[in-house]
Amino acid sequence: MRNKILLCGAKGRMGSAISAISDQHDCEITAPIDQGDDPSEQIHKCDVVIDFSLADATLPMAEMAVQAAKPMIIGTTGHDRALKQRIIQTLSPIPVVWAGNFSTGVNILFYLTQQVSRVLDSKSDFDPEVLEMHHRLKKDAPSGTADRLLEIIKDSRKANDHDITHGRSGIPGERKIEEIGSHAIRGGDIVGEHTVMYAGIGERIELTHRATDRVIFAAGALRAAKWVAQQKPGLYSMQDVLGLQG
Repeated sequence: MRNKILLCGAKGRMGSAISAISDQHDCEITAPIDQGDDPSEQIHKCDVVIDFSLADATLPMAEMAVQAAKPMIIGTTGHDRALKQRIIQTLSPIPVVWAGNFSTGVNILFYLTQQVSRVLDSKSDFDPEVLEMHHRLKKDAPSGTADRLLEIIKDSRKANDHDITHGRSGIPGERKIEEIGSHAIRGGDIVGEHTVMYAGIGERIELTHRATDRVIFAAGALRAAKWVAQQKPGLYSMQDVLGLQG
């Protein structure tokens, strides 16, 4: 069945990429929405809402999706913890896929990081660091993908947000045992690169994903849109879509 999509953030980089390949994925962008547009009438004509807009636009769009009983895909990043929790609570009556990254490769990176982190936990002699690179126009840091990688490592070590060090300068002293490093690089037209490094004594493990074309994220979002339309209410990840959970 051809899915009809309301695309919030249609004029942005991701919105343009999704529109360009929607036909190839048996989807139709029936309502391309951007800043200044009112989606209240068009939302009733769609099957799924895809949000790749701005952080402060997600909650109003979520409220509208719930009112219209439309499943939702969220790829927007930059929400603070309180706003994200409020959005999640609002979305509880409908099925939602919320992911910081929709590429198949990145979600395999998440899966592999989970496996490695279970072995190289806080009792191991390995120090975890996360490095991410993006284009000069990206507004938030760390990226949503890096946030997810940090969360995976943090959970495996029973750590908290205070254990994450975002960059280093001056004389921070020796690396703390519980420390998790996070580093963001911005420049040029880098589509996206993420590396999880576990540095031990005499050896180092690195897991890296490099994106060279934004189409991989667009394809994943459309795949998720077709999947979520068949699901029960709940909050899902891209790993659910790919069958990597459990």
